[in-house]
Amino acid sequence: MFLRELIANASDAIDKLKFLALSDDSLYDGNGDLKVQVEFDSDNNTVTITDNGIGMNREELIDNLGTIAKSGTKAFFSQLSGDASKDSELIGQFGVGFYSAFIVADSVDVVSLKAGKKQAWQWSSDGKSDFTLSESDKAERGTTITLHLKAEEKEFANRWTLQNIINKYADHISVPVELWQEPVAEEKDEDGNVTVEAKAGKFEQVNKAKALWTRSKNEVTDEEYQEFYKHISHDFQDAATWVHNKVEGKLEYTSLLFVPKKAPWDMFQRDVKHGLKLFVQRVFIMDDAEQFLPHYLRFIKGVIDSNDLPLNVSREILQDSATTQSLRKACTKRALGMLQTLANDDDKSKYAEFWKEFGNTLKEGIGEDFANRESICKLLRFASTTDNSLETSVSLADYIERMPEKQEKIYYLVADSKNTAKNSPHLEIFEKNGVEVLLMWQPIDEWMMSQLYEFEGKSFESINQTDITGELFKNTDKEEKSDEDKAKTDNLIKKIRDVLGDKVTEVRESKRLTKTPSCVVLGEGAMTNQMAQIMKAAGQAVPEQKYIFEINSEHKMVKQLADMEGDTLTDWVNMLFGQALLAENGSLEDTASFIATVNRLLG
Repeated sequence: MFLRELIANASDAIDKLKFLALSDDSLYDGNGDLKVQVEFDSDNNTVTITDNGIGMNREELIDNLGTIAKSGTKAFFSQLSGDASKDSELIGQFGVGFYSAFIVADSVDVVSLKAGKKQAWQWSSDGKSDFTLSESDKAERGTTITLHLKAEEKEFANRWTLQNIINKYADHISVPVELWQEPVAEEKDEDGNVTVEAKAGKFEQVNKAKALWTRSKNEVTDEEYQEFYKHISHDFQDAATWVHNKVEGKLEYTSLLFVPKKAPWDMFQRDVKHGLKLFVQRVFIMDDAEQFLPHYLRFIKGVIDSNDLPLNVSREILQDSATTQSLRKACTKRALGMLQTLANDDDKSKYAEFWKEFGNTLKEGIGEDFANRESICKLLRFASTTDNSLETSVSLADYIERMPEKQEKIYYLVADSKNTAKNSPHLEIFEKNGVEVLLMWQPIDEWMMSQLYEFEGKSFESINQTDITGELFKNTDKEEKSDEDKAKTDNLIKKIRDVLGDKVTEVRESKRLTKTPSCVVLGEGAMTNQMAQIMKAAGQAVPEQKYIFEINSEHKMVKQLADMEGDTLTDWVNMLFGQALLAENGSLEDTASFIATVNRLLG
């Protein structure tokens, strides 16, 4: 694990030198034979990795290696357990692969000379306390990392162990990786005949050094794809899935895209760049080229290698390039197709795991990517009233397939929490009439649904806003009211309206309640509580929210209100209204008054 990460870093340093040398070949300083070399000393129990890439100056050594708070390394060190498998997961979580060296080493020395500079520097640390930094007499450009292995890790100071690791984890790296071959002394038999010829020690290349994405996908094994993913992503887990395409025609490019199994720890940090590795004609150009995928697909890792972009391309040029836009469109289509293939897999747990990690990120695409909205809709998953476990496993296609013949809309409910959604009184009439409702409770859901209008010809309808009418919601248990009963209900509604005043926009008899005495409903076009919370979080002014108050005239508690007057009526109405608000939002603006009301009624 540590060797894979350090070789990957060395390869990156060489790629960066190649890119900078496109505009300044003096950086090669007469040495364009770029490589990574690995050697060991079994007597002194060390392993050394050397590259002749871009190198680092004093400031970069401090910034990249010496700042313990950088990339979460302080938290990383505090959680190291000594268990190699657990610690490797931590490294992937914190994104600090260099520090994997301290899992096998008591101390690490890094000596580096930056291309074009004269002074080299040595950084040393035991990974527990601070680091030291001093001048070095290193004369060759690049970086040398020496690991002073722990006594129990001496197996790594061995040629065959190192060669097996390099063959397994670095075959796909496009630069040569050379391993030190120890000298061999001459040996003779009893007659003086040479049985073993003397050989001088030397470095020999042990990897294929061919960029994996340039090979035919039929030639690449799953294991090679997984190791390449770990190389470019610095992840220590396998990818969930991938797609590899080579396109020739109007555009010539190769793309290799991966979906991680776990969300990166920094996925929602605004100052972190996300994107693909960009190559032009097999020459590395930049990391994190965000121009080739929309922001809602920022979790996807991979490479894109184009023959149509100039070698001197910059981020600014990419932004305005028609070629970039064509590549972005193609990569987005490939990525969504890859996710749909994963969703169609017979093993439904694979997509369930993906949705758990990246579902909320994918939802952003509903508002961001109108051109691909239909494809994104097919990938959405919801909880539903058909499943008491509230697993988010129902697709819109599943919902439409189960719709009664008379149903014309897709009904949904957005709540503040899973429990609020599950126990919402708005569901009662839908459950009674066997109408499925999609349930949501993530902060992004209300925003997403405000951008989503229809799917396969079926419009979306929020059940805490819609007016319940039609044969679909016929409550067969209710008998037609007599004129006298209607008059009593109208009178009660007037009394309740007088109590609540301008707290509500309307009081009316409910057609949706079968068990609960009352509920609140949003008027058409009114702002939902979830959207109000989003606006508040963004520092925007939020208009006052007022609800329609609905009563269940058949409920025993509501019937008793008809005979009440004065303070007693006021307290009972305010309690029912408070309960309805709690069921809807989980909170009240004036909790103290509500508690006082309840206490009076209980007393």
